[in-house]
Amino acid sequence: MYISFKQARLLLSAALLVTSFAAIAQQEKSKAKLLDPANMDLTVKPGDDFQNYAGGVWLKNNPVPAKETTWGAFSILRDFNVKAVRDILTASADDKKAPAGSVKRRVGDFYAAGMDSLTIEKLGFAPAKEDYLRAGTVKDAQQVMDEIIYERTHGVASPLFGFFIGQDRKHPQIMAVQLSQGGTTLPDRDYYLKDDARTKKIQVAYNTYIITLFTLAGDNEAEAKQKAATIFAFEKKLAAAQMSRVEMRDPYKTYNKFAVHDFSKTTPSIDWKATLSKLKVNGQDSMLVNVPKFFTVADSLLTNAPASSWQAYLQWNVLRSAAPYLSKAFVDANFAYNQAMSGQKVQTPRWQRMSNLTDGTIGELLGQLYVEKHFKPEAKARMNEMIANLIKAYEIRIRKLDWMSEVTKEKALAKLKAFTPKIAYPDKWKNYDGLVITSNAFFKNLRNAGEWGYTDMISQLGKPVDKTRWGMTPPTVNAYYSPVMNEIVFPAGILQYPFFHPDADDAFNYGAIGAVIGHEISHGFDDSGSQYDKDGTLRNWWTADDLAKFKAKAALLQKQFDDYTVLDSLHVNGKLTMGENIGDLGGLNAAYEAFKMTAQGKSNKKIDGFTPDQRFFLAWAQVWRSNTLTERKAQLILTDPHSPNEYRTIGAPVNMDAWYKAFNVQPDNKLYKKPEDRIKIW
Repeated sequence: MYISFKQARLLLSAALLVTSFAAIAQQEKSKAKLLDPANMDLTVKPGDDFQNYAGGVWLKNNPVPAKETTWGAFSILRDFNVKAVRDILTASADDKKAPAGSVKRRVGDFYAAGMDSLTIEKLGFAPAKEDYLRAGTVKDAQQVMDEIIYERTHGVASPLFGFFIGQDRKHPQIMAVQLSQGGTTLPDRDYYLKDDARTKKIQVAYNTYIITLFTLAGDNEAEAKQKAATIFAFEKKLAAAQMSRVEMRDPYKTYNKFAVHDFSKTTPSIDWKATLSKLKVNGQDSMLVNVPKFFTVADSLLTNAPASSWQAYLQWNVLRSAAPYLSKAFVDANFAYNQAMSGQKVQTPRWQRMSNLTDGTIGELLGQLYVEKHFKPEAKARMNEMIANLIKAYEIRIRKLDWMSEVTKEKALAKLKAFTPKIAYPDKWKNYDGLVITSNAFFKNLRNAGEWGYTDMISQLGKPVDKTRWGMTPPTVNAYYSPVMNEIVFPAGILQYPFFHPDADDAFNYGAIGAVIGHEISHGFDDSGSQYDKDGTLRNWWTADDLAKFKAKAALLQKQFDDYTVLDSLHVNGKLTMGENIGDLGGLNAAYEAFKMTAQGKSNKKIDGFTPDQRFFLAWAQVWRSNTLTERKAQLILTDPHSPNEYRTIGAPVNMDAWYKAFNVQPDNKLYKKPEDRIKIW
């Protein structure tokens, strides 16, 4: 049938119109699915239990998988990413045509070596035996220090104390030698110092772990038991000398600068000039020490502890560092210990452990392949736009503060404007030049990587601070703020659903990734980050009156979280989690402010029955919905500076008038706070 040009054009226009309407309908449908009402428990009032209202059905239908300890938005996206990484690694390992030295070949070889369980099983303890035997020969304090130095510089272990090169907080343009408390195995000092039933159970599991590894290394049971008792007593002394995690959050308390010669006077058994030289550090006249008293105790152990105790302790450091990468018996012992700590039901599959290990070891090689396949450039453009809007919103909020003087506001605004955002992946990739990786020597690859990493770290001394460096790899599902860099960083891994979707409505994106952006910005103004100025210098920029008002508001937030019960007698530690709670409160408020600048934010058009404001807060709640094992909860209360997710869900919204209005929360609702009791900081 003949169709005239005019008829064709009309039909084409009609087709485009139909396509356009279909596209709009599909887009609205997809937006609705980003917040699926089927996951909500609409029988619950949002003002009584916002977590279950927003995701109760999902929580009931998604118990923690056996290989996990928690299951929620973060873990689901991490699970997706690790599978994406596995596909990349498997393809790289199988690609025999990839040139030697290429990114694909090096990444593939590292993964292939880790997956060669037959060879790893056949080798048994052999890869770590030489280090183990050497550590058992120390006779005096100097030999102990030499062994500690060897283990550290060769990527074997990090016994007794922490050592790293990092920016001097009071002179952030300078890289400095830094010493930190350390030397313990259990994840917090309280595991050594408390004697409640939960702690004793962990101590028993730890004792079993030590005995098992020493037995696998060749000791008889009596010898292994004696060493276990020695090691626990040894580490308990170190734990008693450590600062608590709450104390460690004070950047002034942990900033102690010493001339190298003067610090040596406080540790008679350690000549730090000679020690630094053996650590391959020369020409440094000063060092930063976070907990000086810890080193006096460590020094006393060098003087007073018998050689047999040091032999057991140093051998233990070799064993515990190597165990996850040796044969099945060692890996199983390591898992049994971690299982007691976290409650995890079954061992994480080997492919997943090796995928994570590859990312953690050569993440910027793997990252190049990951972003090439899984990161869309339009996501970066949308993020740039959102970050600019969040910073603008934060500026508006700072200017409106009724508790801060103009002089401090100007300093705060100067800091805000100096923020540097980093999105998705580094502009300059780390290439790991000189790191030898082969497909048939897994443990040697790890040792090579440890030694290379140490050399790379100390190479930063005497050079300008490299502001292109990243502290996370591209596939990471997380974000961070660096106070000394005054930068906010968002790896590609988190820029996906359920945190971000390039086609999502603004309510969704601002309630999810927008709040994450705002959270990281808020870290520059939390109880710790607010002590650094716009240049990243640890220096007060507050008036005394403004600082007092800020601390008073922070104290109210601390009490709010202290009152949340996690397990039986365990409460959220409001002091430990203070920075993250301020981050959530400031971040969600700023995200809402930025959202209200958008067309959708100014409208009241519903999608799938929910107003824009409701979708904003539901997106926030969806980010934090999760189930966590009891054992893991107990561990996180001691070690994690973040509040449990169920309290992150409600902690910020209950202080926001907009949340009350969005869901018509009334005084008779359980989560209701009087307007005058709602905490407003940033």
